[in-house]
Amino acid sequence: MQAFSFATTAQILCEPGAASRLGELCRERGAQRVLLISDPGIVRCGLLDDCLASFSKAGLHVAVFDEVLADPPEAIVLRAAQQARELAVELVVGFGGGSSLDVAKLVALLAHPNQRQSLAELYGVNQARGPRLPLIQVPTTAGTGSEVTPIAIVTTGETTKLGVVSPVLLPDLALLDAELTLGLPPAVTAATGIDAMVHAIEAYTSKLKKNPLSDLLAREALRLLAGNLEQAVHHGTQREARQAMLLGACLAGQAFANAPVAAVHALAYPLGGHCHLPHGLANALVLPEVLRFNAPAAAPLYAELAPLLLGDNYRGSGTGQRCADVIHYLAGLNRRCGLPSRLSEAGVAHNLLPTLARDALLQQRLLVNNPREVHEADALAIYQAAY
Repeated sequence: MQAFSFATTAQILCEPGAASRLGELCRERGAQRVLLISDPGIVRCGLLDDCLASFSKAGLHVAVFDEVLADPPEAIVLRAAQQARELAVELVVGFGGGSSLDVAKLVALLAHPNQRQSLAELYGVNQARGPRLPLIQVPTTAGTGSEVTPIAIVTTGETTKLGVVSPVLLPDLALLDAELTLGLPPAVTAATGIDAMVHAIEAYTSKLKKNPLSDLLAREALRLLAGNLEQAVHHGTQREARQAMLLGACLAGQAFANAPVAAVHALAYPLGGHCHLPHGLANALVLPEVLRFNAPAAAPLYAELAPLLLGDNYRGSGTGQRCADVIHYLAGLNRRCGLPSRLSEAGVAHNLLPTLARDALLQQRLLVNNPREVHEADALAIYQAAY
């Protein structure tokens, strides 16, 4: 067995309705002043109402920073951290999608009274050090797994993103409450759910850090996600399916936090930067063609996932057939869930593909994990096939 290291969030609470006890959970951690980081949409739709009432009931002071944008720019992170310092908060809560959770991680680090690093010094792998404030993460989408990952992604320029990767960012508590996801639109449910499936698939085939624990988590994540995604998309008030999706996304997050993602994500990031596609949709659009590209190197691993995606009664024979059936199933997922299936359908300009391919090759942090080496010509061919 290859040596490996595995780290994850200290505690996971998986319980419908648990967010209504958020104030009590913060008080148990000794906090009196809390900053809750979210986005305007979460506030508008009233998802915070019960949570904020729980802070009053617990006798805690809570402030809300609700300016988070998708693909959050550095300015948002710095503004939130400044507010946290001015209020001398003792605990940070991330509440929302992956962007809010990522901002919360960085604010918990930057706002600690003894933290001396600037945001610019945090980018890269294991550059973030020192103390951080206690951190609770409450996802409202079943997708990113950010509640259990040591990763935060920041938009650093007009089309560029950088990651902060450090175990310091691992939260203290991830709270999975299906009640918060019941109102998610079908398209968001679908895109975030497929994003979570990509996390599990890429963790299972990760070239450098694949390990027995990440494999177990990735397989169970795929079983939960594949078994409940279409139910959650088409019957969005089904609580059991929503809770299963949240747990599946969390397990996939634990898997890829330790066996990192690869070419699907590397090719998805430029689609977000240049075309402003939601991250989950960008992943979904390139997934089938990346799998076809990887198949010469990863077919046996893809074949092992077939029963998890296609059901216990699946009887495909031989590695090649099972791998092909997995790719065929995933290639049809967008259509079945009401998402665009081609880059052209999502409004991506064909003349942009060479630029996307060039930028994808900048994501070497991810591409080193891919089971097959990717060159710029390969990235361009994948985009063209997905067009």
